[in-house]
Amino acid sequence: MLTIMGFATIAAVLGLLLSNRVTAVVALTAAPVVAALVAGFSPGEIGEFVASGIGGVAGTAAMFVFAILYFGVMRDAGLFDPVIRRVLAFAGSNPVTIAVATVLLAMAAHLDGAGATTFLITIPAMLPLYDALGMRRLVLTALTGLGAGIMNMVPWGGPTARAATTIGVDANAVWVPLIPAQVVGIAACVGIAYLLGRRERTRIARLAEAPVAAGAGGPSASGPAPAPASASASAAPDAVGPAGDDADLRRPRLFWVNAALTLATVAVLVSGVVPPELAFILALVVALLVNYPGLTAQTERINAHAQGAILMASTLLAAGVFLGIMEESGMIEGMATAMTAAMPASLGPGLPLIVGVLAVPLSLLFGPDAYYFAVLPVLTAVGDAFGVPPIALAQASIVGEETVGFPISPLTGSFYLLTGLAGVSIGAHIRFLLPLAWAVSLVVLAVAVLTGVVPLWAG
Repeated sequence: MLTIMGFATIAAVLGLLLSNRVTAVVALTAAPVVAALVAGFSPGEIGEFVASGIGGVAGTAAMFVFAILYFGVMRDAGLFDPVIRRVLAFAGSNPVTIAVATVLLAMAAHLDGAGATTFLITIPAMLPLYDALGMRRLVLTALTGLGAGIMNMVPWGGPTARAATTIGVDANAVWVPLIPAQVVGIAACVGIAYLLGRRERTRIARLAEAPVAAGAGGPSASGPAPAPASASASAAPDAVGPAGDDADLRRPRLFWVNAALTLATVAVLVSGVVPPELAFILALVVALLVNYPGLTAQTERINAHAQGAILMASTLLAAGVFLGIMEESGMIEGMATAMTAAMPASLGPGLPLIVGVLAVPLSLLFGPDAYYFAVLPVLTAVGDAFGVPPIALAQASIVGEETVGFPISPLTGSFYLLTGLAGVSIGAHIRFLLPLAWAVSLVVLAVAVLTGVVPLWAG
């Protein structure tokens, strides 16, 4: 009975999340509660399951709330503005440097772990340069996606926090061993940007050499003629500078103070001296006191970023409800027993490698909530029967599932922002980016295997 209810609950959660008809909070709470009632558990027992599950995710939820608030305050204070301007100045009018600058800018913009913010900064800033030189917008969306995707592995990016929540460990324990692999992945993204830039430079040169038919209309046939590259290059940085009311929030004189605070916070996270949630709440306190003294100013900054923080926190707490009921009721155990019996013994120990290889394509099928809160618990339970540590499966997942893979996932809202801002076809974007994202993911996986983080063969 519990096995059947477990599979039914997973199917219901996946169906609800993939249908986009309800929020993750509704799906992750309603389905397991109903399943537990049908399975014969009393409200009191369900309450105990829920309390256990929420207790396991409380630390991760707190980390996410304060991380989002902290990086939001840093963005308001203008910490990232000089970085963005220098990247754009570096780009110039060379397709190769523009391509490399695109991926670097996306990486810098994604330090707050928010895909929407990254795309809102990178696409408008770089689009004039691409149009001016005749570079394909698909290259812009692909490189922006790669830069954001590889940085999405950080604990506050989403997938790592979800994976850590599911297996009940600290997010740093999942992420820190993967730092070498992530660094190599960053280098791979820059390398891809260089190659795409060279390809664009060659393509543009060939188009310039091709004869233009008289009366064909030139660029105006498909839209207004692009501005000169030099004009676009000089105008682009203004797109990310302070404008309107935002100018009052900038604290350029405190740039080095904010930079030092951010570096210190990241260092504390990596070292594990204190829990991540404590590191971020202390960093937020210092950031508010230094940049926005006074009750009114601090309250306004918190309110400005509260929506994103509460949305993620509520999702993680709902995941605690789901995981608590599924684990404490015995549903996960029943499902794992059934799947273990069905899986060939020869494949079980290699489960982390299989998951890592398929991580990016899985992003097309499962959004972050669906995968990490519905699929990963079953995988970890199955892996346990073959001696596979849950953390190995979590780390194998985040090499691509909704990290490098999130810019091709139609199951994430920021995906539509990425394609919409650049005005590219969704299908064309996925076809163009999928092999590139998959290649980066496999590079990250290879380094993770070589460093012993993801086992080739467990046991």
